[in-house]
This record gives sequence, C-alpha cells and structure tokens, in this order.
Amino acid sequence: MNKEYESVDKFEKTIADFFGAPYAVATDCCTNALELSIRITDYANIKVPVHTYVSVPYMLMKNGWQFTFTDEKWKGYHYLTDQVIDAAVYWKKNGYIPGTLMCLSFFKRKHLSTDRGGIILLDDKDKYEDLIRLVYDGRNRSDTPYNKQKCGMGYHYYMTSDKANLGLQNFEKVKDKKPIEKNWDWYTPVNQYSTVFGNEDIIFSSE
Repeated sequence: MNKEYESVDKFEKTIADFFGAPYAVATDCCTNALELSIRITDYANIKVPVHTYVSVPYMLMKNGWQFTFTDEKWKGYHYLTDQVIDAAVYWKKNGYIPGTLMCLSFFKRKHLSTDRGGIILLDDKDKYEDLIRLVYDGRNRSDTPYNKQKCGMGYHYYMTSDKANLGLQNFEKVKDKKPIEKNWDWYTPVNQYSTVFGNEDIIFSSE
C-alpha cells in the first residue's frame, strides 16, 4: 500500500471496528458516499425525506436519478433505497446493519468530525473493492503510480490523509461519549429554504 493512504486505511478500519462492519471506504463527504453507494447498487425506488440536508436531493438531480420525497419521521438514520442508508447523524457502537451500505458524515457538527468527510460501511467484499477504486479516480492504493495503472471509471471523492489523521485524533476523544440524539426534526424541510423546491414540488410518497 502507498504510504499516502496508510492513515486513511487505519481510519477506515477504526470506524468499521467501532460500528461492527467488515469493511469501510472513506470519502470526502457523506453526500458523495451516498452517490457511490446508489451507483453500485440500484437507482430504483429512491425515497428522500423532506427533512434532510439539501445536498442529497441535489445530488440525485445532478445524476438524473428519479426520487420521491417522503414525510418520514426518521430516527438516527433512514433508507434512501432498499440497501443504502443515510446515517449522516448516526453514531452507535456495533450499529452497522448487515446487508446495507451505511453512509456516515464527519462534518463539523457531527459527533466525530474530520472537518469534512464521510464513510461507507458495508459487508460485501466485491462492492468494497469496487468502491476503493471508485473513490480514487478508478485507481488502487498500491505503490504503482496512477499513470502506470490500468485505471477504470472513478471519481475524485477520496478522503485525504490529513482528514483521516484528524479523525483518528478526534475518535479517541469521542468514542466513549454519548452522542446528542439527532433525528428528522434536526433538519429544516428542504422546500422551506431551497428555491429549487417549492411546496408544489414536494409530492410525498403514498407508502
């Protein structure tokens, strides 16, 4: 492994162990973690609670993915699809849900902060290996220079080593602290502050 990625790898293993997940892939933010998780699973039947951060529906619109708003009163986390979980405000030891891709946020106001960052927790080795390449512009973490690798499709969504080191430092400070519970009402409905969505655009799912 390239030394540049050692701290990122250590941070991923630390968070995976805490949550009880077999694998973890760090990203530059939770929104991009959600995008990659949806991209490698299924675009169908995406549901977004109106109480969320606006970057989530913006990301879906950017990619041309259809979605439906819901008025779900979620607690701790919510499902965007059958497999992808938005867990941006979630913090619980051994809290990983098997069979899912759980996306956490490490933004400034979260229980654990890297200033800005995210992570995908999962238990599928093939998807894990795909995600490692996807976050690093289609390349791997070996010592081989990127221009000597056979790079596939990828995105510039990786966590940097300085953010990972900050996360490792802050983890020791917060790992045993009880987090402030944050649920649906922590977020202002997106149509109340985004000019992109008016009340007429918020059509709730019937489910």
